[in-house]
Amino acid sequence: MPVQRAIVQHAYSVTTARRLGYYTVYKSLRVPKVTSSLLMLMARQTPIDMSLPGHDSPLHKIRLMRRKRWYRFRRLATRGLALALVLMLTVGGLLFSQSYLKLHKIFRGTTGTAAALKPNPNMLKGENQGQINILLLGRDGGNHKNPNLTNTIMLMSIDPINYRETLISLPSSLWVNVPNAGLMKLNAVWRTGELQYIGKQQGANSNDPSAVNAGFALVDQAASQILGVNIDYNALVNFQAFEQAVNTVGGITVSVPTNLVDPTMAWQNGNNPVLAQAGTEHFDGAQALAYAMSEETTSSFARDSRQRAVLTALEQKIETIGTLGNPLKVSSLINELGNNVQTDLSLRNASRLFGIIQHIPASSITQTDMATPPHQYFMTGNAVGQAIVLPSAGLFNYSAIHAYVQSLLKNPFILKENASVVVLNGTLINGLAAKTRSTLQTLGYDVMGIGNAPNSNWSHTTLIDMRPGKDVYTEQALEKLFGVNVSTKLPHNIATNNANFVIILGNNEAHSPQP
Repeated sequence: MPVQRAIVQHAYSVTTARRLGYYTVYKSLRVPKVTSSLLMLMARQTPIDMSLPGHDSPLHKIRLMRRKRWYRFRRLATRGLALALVLMLTVGGLLFSQSYLKLHKIFRGTTGTAAALKPNPNMLKGENQGQINILLLGRDGGNHKNPNLTNTIMLMSIDPINYRETLISLPSSLWVNVPNAGLMKLNAVWRTGELQYIGKQQGANSNDPSAVNAGFALVDQAASQILGVNIDYNALVNFQAFEQAVNTVGGITVSVPTNLVDPTMAWQNGNNPVLAQAGTEHFDGAQALAYAMSEETTSSFARDSRQRAVLTALEQKIETIGTLGNPLKVSSLINELGNNVQTDLSLRNASRLFGIIQHIPASSITQTDMATPPHQYFMTGNAVGQAIVLPSAGLFNYSAIHAYVQSLLKNPFILKENASVVVLNGTLINGLAAKTRSTLQTLGYDVMGIGNAPNSNWSHTTLIDMRPGKDVYTEQALEKLFGVNVSTKLPHNIATNNANFVIILGNNEAHSPQP
């Protein structure tokens, strides 16, 4: 009889879960399926409850047991979403279980929509533009010297059209000038925004969602200024969450390029100043965290590289051992993560984000720190008596950084159409075609060749579409880029090399900014 009742209880939970929209999560808990015919058979074999109604009724106890079981399921589902956010945003992949219990501690955003080409209320911010930008912040927390400084700052940009992901690290010691806040290191901006809100709002504290969002708003301003892109969402992770995740998967394996010696962190490593030796190292959570956070004897640039290495190792370990398919390990991971993760993503935002990121293969994830040659856009310096990082082009000069970020975050619609382009120089300006090719390739265009037009007296740039109506987005983008209207008539003696578009550069390019 207990077996029969258990089956009925599972069926009840499945039905309720399906009705409440949680059925996919319930399935992930690997509950045995129950066929309708078996349910009918069990129902016929279950004796009728002849007891009087009341708290002592067996039927009442069964209902209480079912309700308790359902609440337990929702509690587990909620914490699963907390874990999902930690792992999805720190390792570049996205697990999405469900959530309820700690939902309001973690997912504090509203539904969130974007001003889109074709309005869709279910879309994420930036999705219709083909670029969803999430700023990832990691803080030490706990008893560390500066628990609220965000010493890990990364942009995770998602291309939902071509299923690509780009991770860009920003130096935590970058000296920035924040509107309405002044000069400071980048790692202090989030905390400054939070404190500004707390100081203005009576009764507010660091656990106030509005204070957290105020911090997000201020750091978004700074990050947008540096990177030249909008920030759509934010996630703040206490490093205790990362340490827990590493321990739960049984540690991670990292390829260490050189010995890492840091006497200031020896107390966290059994009084051993050698945090890691060159070669292949297996780290537990504390060792991985120390390896990722050490900076005393190296640079912030080296630390950024180590952080990406340990996050990548964690992602690979999770995928290898199937951690997230094991409810026991998931339960262990998510036990206390709710207080260690804060974000302005809503539940629906996270669900949709999962639907996108789960299709991104590891080969389509790009990582960079913008401080390692040949892409070295930052250098060290000093300001107000402290060591800082500043752009190589000069303090607060982010133009080269913007261009590099744009080359990484290529236009997804252009990449999708992948229309080929030939660029011909119709002027006497030397190198004009080559310079234009470089610009177009940075934007994601497939430039299959350059050359000279049969004559060099073209007064204005001409754009020819060799297969009208096929590559609509590329056509519109090129029209806007060069300020011309497309033509479908190919001039005499112009070689196309079977390209989809032909661009003949005119003398007007000498008097106007290059695209």
